Amino acid sequence: MSNIDIAKNYFKAVQSGDQAALGRILASEIVWHQPGNNRFSGAKNGMAELGAMLGGMMEASGGSFAITKVNRYLTNGDLVAIDLEFAGEHGGLKLSQSGIDVLRIKDGKIVEVWLFSSDPEQEDAFWGVDPGALGRQGCA
Repeated sequence: MSNIDIAKNYFKAVQSGDQAALGRILASEIVWHQPGNNRFSGAKNGMAELGAMLGGMMEASGGSFAITKVNRYLTNGDLVAIDLEFAGEHGGLKLSQSGIDVLRIKDGKIVEVWLFSSDPEQEDAFWGVDPGALGRQGCA
């Protein structure tokens, strides 16, 4: 299976909520780099931290946060970059923008993820700015 196929399976599982498939695709020791200066920003190490962050995002957005469109996949060795769109809403706030996700794949599993947002200020406002995250920019 190619790295692009793995990435496509990952996004299909994310969009359908298939937790079993995600468990097969994501490495247990995954490192996730969440951008911005909000309460979810920074590096998440392992499935427990990632799961807590994703659960918090779904709770904060009332379950509305979603990847709405995947435009294209690009590959370079063990990296796959994905051009996508995502959205959510809660409490009168709306989030709708494009982004790039970069997945590092090793031995058929996603081991590291970097997310890039086209409008970090909008995303920070949506999730709630975390003054402790200033300067962290998701790369801790």
